Amino acid sequence: MSSANKLAGLVAKINQSGLPSFLRESALSLAFNSQVKMAGVAGIHIESLTESQSVLHLKNRFRVQNHIGGVHACGMALLAESASGVVFGVNVKDTHLPLLKSMSINYVKRAHGDLKAVATLTPEQREAIQRDDKGNLIVDVVLTDAKGEQPVECQMTWAWTPKKRSTKA
Repeated sequence: MSSANKLAGLVAKINQSGLPSFLRESALSLAFNSQVKMAGVAGIHIESLTESQSVLHLKNRFRVQNHIGGVHACGMALLAESASGVVFGVNVKDTHLPLLKSMSINYVKRAHGDLKAVATLTPEQREAIQRDDKGNLIVDVVLTDAKGEQPVECQMTWAWTPKKRSTKA
């Protein structure tokens, strides 16, 4: 993994540490959840993270359940946003801000059990983030439940922009 930013450098160190998978996953999750407080409260767990893909999980437990015992709609949205945001975030330069511009989530069926989200960036998307001073792109996220079904269809539009705007004289 190239070190596009500090986050990418940290992720690379964790991934290359030689730790057993359960410790590597715990280290990635702790690093993410310490910065994204809501993800920590919900208990989002990072299984794997590279510059092109993230795999995150959310257990169906009491604190994230809805009135029928499944993961609440907001929990599903949080998982999808987290998966897309972390893979996007490892690609954005430190001089730029990653910003969620919009999310589209269609709830198509009831979710059963724990959830898994896989967000992927193409090589072209990663190149654009590095090359262009600002822009936006759609990050597709596949969210599946314990039965392997997709209870939601989601797309996240992420933007990047320089942290400091230049002032015209």
